[in-house]
Amino acid sequence: MTPTSENRSAGAIWGSLIGDALAMPVHWYYDRAALRRDYGVVRDYLAPRNPHPDSILWRSAYTPLNGRGDILHEQGQYWGQRGIHYHQFLAAGENTLSLQLARVLIGSLDERGGYDPEDYLQRYVDFMLTPGRHRDTYVEECHRKFFTAYARGTSPRKCGGSDIHIGGLAHVGVLVALLGGDNEATRGAVREHVELTHRSPEVLTAADVLVRILGDVFGGKHLRKAIVAHASDWLSESTAQKWSQEPDEVVIGRRVSPACYIAEAFPASLYLAWKHADDFEAGMIANTNVGGDNCHRGAVVGALLGAAAGMDRIPVRWRDGLHSAPGLRAHVPH
Repeated sequence: MTPTSENRSAGAIWGSLIGDALAMPVHWYYDRAALRRDYGVVRDYLAPRNPHPDSILWRSAYTPLNGRGDILHEQGQYWGQRGIHYHQFLAAGENTLSLQLARVLIGSLDERGGYDPEDYLQRYVDFMLTPGRHRDTYVEECHRKFFTAYARGTSPRKCGGSDIHIGGLAHVGVLVALLGGDNEATRGAVREHVELTHRSPEVLTAADVLVRILGDVFGGKHLRKAIVAHASDWLSESTAQKWSQEPDEVVIGRRVSPACYIAEAFPASLYLAWKHADDFEAGMIANTNVGGDNCHRGAVVGALLGAAAGMDRIPVRWRDGLHSAPGLRAHVPH
């Protein structure tokens, strides 16, 4: 049966969170032999474990200017150490910080009856500055930039930096699904929300493309046609067809980078969604096992494939095993 628009919207939201949670234990694995050695082929939620052979947390640093910038809390002791898994304390099926913040956004949208950037920012600041609100060790560069500016006294609406990572698209599926597809109000809200942390033109352009693709899919257009209609500047149909004849690990690695930078991470996401347009499960497994920034890429691919499949065609084991499932069901149709 053809999914209803509501079923597709729910699929986009749940797909975003599932894509992130499935990839979480192997996030930022670039050595695929090490990924297979440590986890095998990932098909279900797994808990992360140390050591992480590709971790660069040992050369990451963040020193808060004052209490208004203290966002690492008890996790700060692990920064600067080798082999530390970015998400070492998360449980199987639990979301990384970026998608935990998507849950914060869902709560704001639900309680405010629409997108209210001031309300979200208040919740965001409270979430990040309150010790124990999450157990994730890694905090994205965009949050570090935001809270450095916030610690200096900058207005929250002006704290966002010029970030060029695909993490800026992590909440787009949620916003589009809950605000009603592709229309001027939704496109404006998505731009406003992305700009809170990612002010780069490339990320904003990709976000708008993603809104239009999802809008078409919610309306019943096949995902591949929607990608061709709106994303040809990022991935042409001829390129997608050519790449689809190769293994995913060749495309995501040799043709485009598995890394987080939007210029290649967004085409990689579109490619995976195009190739696996009719198979949510296969697409999620493929995204996870090619490694790199598969969590944020997974949020994008999950939104696209979830919208195409509809909620009812998302595997029950992934829905039920999602760590946030009980709370999510209170806000999102299922």
